[in-house]
Amino acid sequence: MRIGFAADHAGAGLKDDLLRRLAGQEHELVDLGGDGSDPHDDYPDFAARLGRAVRDGVVDRGILVCGSGVGASVAASKIVGVRAAVCHDTYSARQGVEHDDMNVLCLGGRIVGVELAAACARAFVDARFSGEPRHVRRLEKVLAIESEESGRG
Repeated sequence: MRIGFAADHAGAGLKDDLLRRLAGQEHELVDLGGDGSDPHDDYPDFAARLGRAVRDGVVDRGILVCGSGVGASVAASKIVGVRAAVCHDTYSARQGVEHDDMNVLCLGGRIVGVELAAACARAFVDARFSGEPRHVRRLEKVLAIESEESGRG
């Protein structure tokens, strides 16, 4: 699996820590930017970059880091096909994929430490959508909302 990583100025340090901690596993890690050197590196810019990479199949899933994770999740979810959520616990990071087919994990670089962030990232990456009928039914409803709203232009 190809996992994309991106971060704004407030999340770059945690993003880099995660890239180091997850290196050497069976997944290909793709750094899509944000090195923390520019305070004008805003979360919408990196959310769009990562979200479009997920949407376009450049990466299979993404991990996006900003100060709290909230702004990143709001912005990334604007990309059609992206299901992003802030998860600061391993249960939500795993369950978000298994039940909701979440494809972007958002983390807060000012909220969680590297150990917890790495555990959340591993739970997210290792999880698979269950395909259970109730979860498929719910996902289809979410996708219908997305389709209706994307045509409103």
